[in-house]
Amino acid sequence: MKIAIATDGDKVSGHFGHCEGFTMYEISQGKVLGHEFEPNPGHRPGFLPVFLKEKGADVIISGGMGATAQQLFTDNGIQVIVGASGNCSDIIEDYIKGNLESTGAVCEEHAHEGHCED
Repeated sequence: MKIAIATDGDKVSGHFGHCEGFTMYEISQGKVLGHEFEPNPGHRPGFLPVFLKEKGADVIISGGMGATAQQLFTDNGIQVIVGASGNCSDIIEDYIKGNLESTGAVCEEHAHEGHCED
């Protein structure tokens, strides 16, 4: 299983579309096998769900995400977890332990130039 976390530095990004990149964790039998950083190739409507699907993501974790993006991830077979915050290594451990749940929040207003949709 591959889990993508929208990342700024070593923290979960508040908005996936404007993050520095995605920390991609490979998980098997409840253990992290490794991780790598994929730089954000740029925010374009509808692009990032397909990009992450091509990178093998099964799950996307982010602080915030618009409704359209959440639907596009779902359409691409990628589970969406929003409302996460903190250090990526702590978040991935919470996910593995089953302690990370999506808040289901839809990002509508924030400080990212009004680009909440995807």
